[in-house]
Amino acid sequence: MSEVITIGEPIITFASEEPDVSLVDALEWNKIMGGAELNVAIGVKRLGHSVQYISRVGEDPFGQFVKKTIASHKVGTDYISYDPDHWTAHQLKQRVTKGDPQIYNYRKNSAACHLTKDIISKVDLSDVKIAHMSGIFPSISDTAEETFRTLFKRLNDQNILTTFDPNLRNTWKSHDYMVKTENELAGFADIVMPGVEEGKILMGSDNPEEIADFYLKGQRTKTVIVKIGSKGAFVKNTDGEKYTVPGFHVDQKDIVDTVGAGDGFALGVITALLEGKNMKSAVMRGNAIGALQIQTLGDNDGYPTPDELKKFYSERQVSED
Repeated sequence: MSEVITIGEPIITFASEEPDVSLVDALEWNKIMGGAELNVAIGVKRLGHSVQYISRVGEDPFGQFVKKTIASHKVGTDYISYDPDHWTAHQLKQRVTKGDPQIYNYRKNSAACHLTKDIISKVDLSDVKIAHMSGIFPSISDTAEETFRTLFKRLNDQNILTTFDPNLRNTWKSHDYMVKTENELAGFADIVMPGVEEGKILMGSDNPEEIADFYLKGQRTKTVIVKIGSKGAFVKNTDGEKYTVPGFHVDQKDIVDTVGAGDGFALGVITALLEGKNMKSAVMRGNAIGALQIQTLGDNDGYPTPDELKKFYSERQVSED
């Protein structure tokens, strides 16, 4: 019984500890756990909300580590199953002092690729208020896409509020299929949260309002939030209301790793809406958590507790409505 639910593939990450050393030459590694949707789940729980995570992992040491670590974050594991025949996805991640890190994935034919739609009928949605959906999971296999669509349909049938982050990855079978499918899936969501660079790839423009107008044509979509980097986010809804919520400045010297910022934005929006905040306040929280996350090394280490979020706002003399 949870307020939030999401589905995805957890990733065991071996993060190099030597700054700006290539993955080829790195010798020292730290084992951590990531995965975009899981990052969101961890952050949602850290801010005091209940959440369940749907997935499948290998019956191997990595899979056992995943389930144990997820449970340690108090994220629900009721719908995480073990697969005796396929491995748990993992990756190598470079440590950098600026820019995006080099990442190398080992996820083809992983256990999550074999998560079938049968699980969806077993998921208890009775207390779910928001479901977070990401374009990563349906990209990893035809089976995963079918399962993802089955969950999306069930959520829509029960009128559960859904958010969708395109989260573009090179795991799709082709570029054209990615564009077609991502845009179709976005149309099933109430709130769509693309970045400007994703807009350029998916619909041909990096103009925030043009991106918003494109996704507002979706069959269910009521609000589009376009992430515009350090400038914040542009919001437009079906009523024609539009505005920009400015981001929070982070000195270049304090930026450690950009991974997890977009997931932090999503969990900020989700948790604020759960607490009855208006959309402007929700987007401001998303901007705040994104700013906190880029100042840490791990994929989700910067996500705040309620007290840490209050401190962040207090130091900047701002508050949520």
